[in-house]
Amino acid sequence: QVQLVESGGGSVQPGGSLRLACEASGYSLDLGVGWFRQAAGKEREGVLCFNGNDADTIYDDSVKGRFTLSKPKNKNMAFLQMNNLQAEDTAVYYCATVCGVGGIRIYYDSKRYWGKGTQVTVSS
Repeated sequence: QVQLVESGGGSVQPGGSLRLACEASGYSLDLGVGWFRQAAGKEREGVLCFNGNDADTIYDDSVKGRFTLSKPKNKNMAFLQMNNLQAEDTAVYYCATVCGVGGIRIYYDSKRYWGKGTQVTVSS
């Protein structure tokens, strides 16, 4: 059974940082992982695609240069370092076995698995 669990969300002031984690069981994050976010009253949007086959990460323009994904080789976890957070980054953040950034959509598994999300709030 595949399970994805996000953690690390919280409240920060503009300009602050947070580090989110996605821990997987029943699925290897070495295959790939996507991060999404959904703000209240808005549609879900893709944040990044991490492709395990080449360890390349594709970021949405809205987070490029501020967000960084890392995937330690010895852990079935992925970490999303978010710096210089702004109010518009406020959302529930999800990791998934699918990703979508811009016109790119990648399915890392035959089924789509999602975590339950972690809330990130950026406010002064």
